[in-house]
Amino acid sequence: MHTDAIEALAALLTDEGRSLLDLLADHDAAHELSLATRLRREHPPELIAAALTQSRLRQRGRAKFGADADRMFFTPNGLEQSTRTSVADHRAARLAAAGVRRAIDLCCGIGGDALALARAGIAVHAVDLDPPTCAVVRANADALGLADLLTVECADATEVNPSGYDAALIDPARRTARGRTFDPESYAPPFSFLTTLAARVPAGAAKVAPGIPHEIVPAGMEAEWVSDRGDVKEAVLWWGGLARAGLRATLLPGGAELTSGSVRQAPVGPMRRYLYEPDGAVIRAHLVSEVAESVNGNLVDETIAYLTSDRLVATAFASVYEITDVLPFNLKRLKALLRERGVGTLTVKKRGSAVEPEEVRRRVRPTGPNAATVLLTRVAGAPTMLIGRPVSGTG
Repeated sequence: MHTDAIEALAALLTDEGRSLLDLLADHDAAHELSLATRLRREHPPELIAAALTQSRLRQRGRAKFGADADRMFFTPNGLEQSTRTSVADHRAARLAAAGVRRAIDLCCGIGGDALALARAGIAVHAVDLDPPTCAVVRANADALGLADLLTVECADATEVNPSGYDAALIDPARRTARGRTFDPESYAPPFSFLTTLAARVPAGAAKVAPGIPHEIVPAGMEAEWVSDRGDVKEAVLWWGGLARAGLRATLLPGGAELTSGSVRQAPVGPMRRYLYEPDGAVIRAHLVSEVAESVNGNLVDETIAYLTSDRLVATAFASVYEITDVLPFNLKRLKALLRERGVGTLTVKKRGSAVEPEEVRRRVRPTGPNAATVLLTRVAGAPTMLIGRPVSGTG
């Protein structure tokens, strides 16, 4: 299988393969059969199949890699597990700002991080165990004009000598034959290898699952959670000269950062005029109390990451809603209230509720010219409906 994949990539790198990829750019998947039939008059069927697959991957890759995707090469698994450009650029900028000039990227995948490091002017040695993936990284470095700064080695990350590099980056596989694993010792390499690596390289970063328990983070390391446009993308453990705080939440694309040296519990209090919904990275980093302090707010429930305050404060770390109604959970009452107010555009959000937003919309059947948001949650332990509207310019 490895040989077939490498041969397919090699064929795409020929003049004929590149011309075929250019021809298939933005092709309509619905017409692939007729398109392939026409192309067989001039090209081998194996090359057409490889080009069609790669063209589909490039179209999907634009969501992560932007315009670069149209020149890059992908494997299906590599694209799914790759780091998007915005996140990789953030990390590379941090290494460059710290003075890193030579880095080793272990378990590099198709090269999302390695390419960003090279673009930041860092000489990077990329390592992966999978031969087709290594071939893809080399092709991507060539395609993006970064081959002078990026070398590739096909090897086991645990057997490569990382000495002599300013920093190491490692992205262990978090999937097994049975799917995604949530046991850090089931990573490949296992989480315990991080201690060995940190002892051999003076600084570095290890990607881990966003749900990693705080208590297993090694002493002295910084744990950073990164979100992009509100979606939590990853967690990273920084060590050595790259560790700057105990806990950090980073929100992209703006780059807003919230930090703390330790976890604190936000106070719990009554529901007030405004509701603050912290970004997922803030919640994962256990930095909700820092947001509460900045808005002079409190939790609505000790187990729910919703904050409330009488103050309207512009913050990058939370979305804000002005609450008009606080009601016990009752869908019949909600339906009557929405009908009375002519609400046809209904946004349903939930936190701490077992009811799905789709079920709410199906049962209340909103109609009318107005819009509203309903947040299903618990307030002081009681199932509650909060009705309001988003406050623009605060999130």
